[in-house]
Amino acid sequence: MGTDYASEYAASIEDPREFWARAAQLIDWVEFPENILDETAAPLYRWFPDGVLNTCYNAVDRHVESGHGQRLALIHDSAVTGLVTRFTYAQLQDEVARLAGLLVALGVSRGDRVVIYLPMVPEAVFAMLACARIGAVHSVVFGGFAAEELAARIDDAKPTVLMTASCGIEGQRIIEYKPLVDAALAVAMHQPKSTLVLQRPQITAPLGDADHDWAVRVRDAQAVPAVPVTATDPLYILYTSGTTGRPKGIVRDNGGHAVAMAWSMGNVFGIGAADVWWAASDVGWVVGHSYIVYAPLIAGATTVMFEGKPVGTPDAGAFWRVIADHGVKALFTAPTAIRAIKKEDPDAELLNGVRASELQALFLAGERLDPDTYQWATHTLDVPVIDNWWQTETGWPIVANLRGLDPMALKPGSPSVAVPGFNIDVVDADGHSLPADTEGSIVIRLPLPPGALVTLWEDDERYIDAYLSQTPHHYTTGDGGYRDSDGYLYVMGRTDDVINVAGHRISTGSIEAVVASHPVVAECAVIGVRDDIKGQLPRAFVVVKSGIEIDAERVAAEIKESVRKRIGAIASVKDVVIVPALPKTRSGKILRKTMRGIADGRDEPTPATIEDPSVLVAIAPLLQAPIE
Repeated sequence: MGTDYASEYAASIEDPREFWARAAQLIDWVEFPENILDETAAPLYRWFPDGVLNTCYNAVDRHVESGHGQRLALIHDSAVTGLVTRFTYAQLQDEVARLAGLLVALGVSRGDRVVIYLPMVPEAVFAMLACARIGAVHSVVFGGFAAEELAARIDDAKPTVLMTASCGIEGQRIIEYKPLVDAALAVAMHQPKSTLVLQRPQITAPLGDADHDWAVRVRDAQAVPAVPVTATDPLYILYTSGTTGRPKGIVRDNGGHAVAMAWSMGNVFGIGAADVWWAASDVGWVVGHSYIVYAPLIAGATTVMFEGKPVGTPDAGAFWRVIADHGVKALFTAPTAIRAIKKEDPDAELLNGVRASELQALFLAGERLDPDTYQWATHTLDVPVIDNWWQTETGWPIVANLRGLDPMALKPGSPSVAVPGFNIDVVDADGHSLPADTEGSIVIRLPLPPGALVTLWEDDERYIDAYLSQTPHHYTTGDGGYRDSDGYLYVMGRTDDVINVAGHRISTGSIEAVVASHPVVAECAVIGVRDDIKGQLPRAFVVVKSGIEIDAERVAAEIKESVRKRIGAIASVKDVVIVPALPKTRSGKILRKTMRGIADGRDEPTPATIEDPSVLVAIAPLLQAPIE
């Protein structure tokens, strides 16, 4: 590929088939595609439909076969156990091939689903790659989700095998995973044939009739080769937040995904073979899929996997230690993490030699990068601090400052310019393009580039309705923002009922369902409130059933505990506010968008469509109050 951004972007929009045919040469194919883009079922587009490949082969085997088996592939750094484990590409190949053989022995075949519910351990990487190796479809569930959320994903994906561990470790706390799995299976309609359990030294989980000890079974497993699959075969399902009902399973295909990962690693992030790269995320989220596992390994780089919280007690300097210890060239994390570091170590006394290390760039994504955090990180690290914006659905950056192409100016508050392949527009409510510096809805013209979602799991109609119906021939991102006169995009926040907590998208609808289940609650609304560290935190406004005397503190505590148990700690409600009424339109719809606008300081508490303006005026101070 070239080095000039303007020409690369223009080529990707004017002749996408030629552009992505060239990009497809970055990976190895069993059969190189002749048909680059299939538009026959539009708006359900398919990239490289007649291509044949294997994603695991591209991430592992081809590096070994080209003589780089002794190159370091994976560094697992566990702050909670104090252990650092390293795997070369040859060692990774052995681990993955034998685990793939075990999955075959347990009855998993091409197209079958496997749910992975693991902490941040090397086996999580092995599990994802082992599924890809045999053409199975993995669905990784974030370890912070509670049993009810896990059960919903099991019922939707219908896995043949579930892979888990005896426990995870959070700070000084041991979190038992197996009881959560058992609780999920007790309520799930679908039952996997087998559960594979990684027994960790901290806790040994009792095993039932359908359970298998991971280490015992994999020890005698036969290694299997990579299975060729078509480019349009699904690689994984990753569930993202929806506003109601059934979880949305984002489907990523094999061919388009592998090409996008190969292209983005070098062109967006400037990372190539043998570079050390750290994405400080979790494999349960899209960043972990794309940039802990697949992209760096497809590129032949060394990927760092961290177990524990990179910031916080007792090791506020863990970020800097990991960077210095492993010679990290570039770090990818969320602004939340940098804000937490700034709070705990404002004078950067714990840098541990980072300025003298290999670090060349800090990439931030997952939420809006505020100017104060940008300036502090830039001054502290003395390296480019680069925002980028994307979504679980797209799988890789939509907007970025591309470090593998020609240098671009950095602007605080903007993730920069559209990445090649993403034809972005900002439109009004009628779908008309807006001029520069005018805020509207951010949309992307179809087809989306390779690597983006191809549909929702077993629900094409819902995919079209949720993403492709609002603006003709466009994908609706659900985010609002504007472009300046230089074409830089400024993303201002969500336009739907999903909030962003520390880079994690959480459905306010799912939280509201739990809050509403409390016996004294008549109705409720949950909104995201600004937080200096995590970006947003959920605050619940609750109307109590009439005629009931309550202990407000006790009710609040019960609601918080219920949300934590049923959804997970990541969705913890920080405030429960008892109010006499919620603001509604004249048709009875709760004015959630207006509530969010007042909380963010964008709207006045007197919209013309409100049923009773005094209600909104009364709660406005509560909406704007900071989280304690």
